Amino acid sequence: MERLIIQSANILFPDSKFYKQSADVLIEDGIIKAIEAPGKLTVSKGTKLIAGENQFLAPGFFDLNANFGEPGFETKEDFITGCATAAAGGFTGVVLQPNTNPPLHSRSEIAFIVNSAKDAPVDIYPLGTITKNREGKELAELYDMKLAGAVAFSDGDRSLQHAGLMSRALLYSQGFDGLIFSYSEDKSIAGKTKMNEGEMSTYLGMKGNPNMAEELMISRDLFLVEYNDSPIHFSTISTAGAVEQIRKAKKKGLKVTCDVAAHHLLLTDDELISFDSNLKVRPPLRSKADRDALIKGLKDGTIDAIVSQHTPHEVEYKKVEFEIAEFGIASLQTVLPMLLKAKLSLELIIEKLAINSRKVLNIEPIQLKVGEQANLILINPNELWIFDSKSNRSKANNNPLFNSELKGKVSLLIHKNKTLIL
Repeated sequence: MERLIIQSANILFPDSKFYKQSADVLIEDGIIKAIEAPGKLTVSKGTKLIAGENQFLAPGFFDLNANFGEPGFETKEDFITGCATAAAGGFTGVVLQPNTNPPLHSRSEIAFIVNSAKDAPVDIYPLGTITKNREGKELAELYDMKLAGAVAFSDGDRSLQHAGLMSRALLYSQGFDGLIFSYSEDKSIAGKTKMNEGEMSTYLGMKGNPNMAEELMISRDLFLVEYNDSPIHFSTISTAGAVEQIRKAKKKGLKVTCDVAAHHLLLTDDELISFDSNLKVRPPLRSKADRDALIKGLKDGTIDAIVSQHTPHEVEYKKVEFEIAEFGIASLQTVLPMLLKAKLSLELIIEKLAINSRKVLNIEPIQLKVGEQANLILINPNELWIFDSKSNRSKANNNPLFNSELKGKVSLLIHKNKTLIL
């Protein structure tokens, strides 16, 4: 029997009576047995003691947007390395995008993910595609995938261009409490652009992707949501206009949620002066004004959740000219230090990364209560560490923070009766 006590940790479970206070937590075989003021728990022989002073005990993070390669792209990331990376970043639950080969577009692919990940140290939730092969032409078998374990539906990094098809998807999924995730980009506006349209794109002589490409598609989908009285979730919004549209839609009473990628809260298109291909993402890094609007939207509740948008790539797809490099950052392990560097409070980070992210999918909240299975992390916001080949748990290193010193780290993760000292 494993018995451990986390001593004098600052509690950041909002529903706990010890919220923002220090407490000792006793865990036996993965079950929370006692929560008391510091020094009140009996330390018996064989009890493992974890020093929690100046650290924060919080629910395990939950990511609504991550890419693992399996099936088909295991050289980018497989379940083993993906889960190890997620755990190192403090994530105890991850929603997988359907950007695989084959895509997660039928019952069999969803069942493969569910069965392959059932013993993983991290909870894995697959997204089924909206359309067959993510081609945007014909609806996939949404209900069959829901029965097999799909938690929602998305065409991943492909925006559904056909308005009628999106309308039918919203209406059909409503019949069985399905949820559509929309990645919003009007391809006729965005074209084959590689970065944001703005002063920096003009300076660099590169054709830019305007805010309008995202905002037009969000506007269309909001009309469809109102018409069908259906829920929708917007993935990785990136512009000030998108925030304002969603803010107005929520005030209007529409069933709308949304998330933002961590890197859009810290980095801007000004960084691209270096032509670092690790900064090439979709949607692109936007302007400082957009970044400020995203942070404001987080704080006022317009934006529900923060995601990693973890997108690992083999070295040959990133260490090339910016123009031909693939999009994406392998970011699961660096979300926390990135958000701390963006000067977000721990309370806000936990709300958007552990609590609201589960609410989007109606997943039971994680509670710090006697008798509950432990699903928690211990955060040291001041720990300095080097993110390099030794500490990286992913197969990929396409991350602009690679080989740099970061501040903020998850030092302990307990989930599924597994204790990981990180």
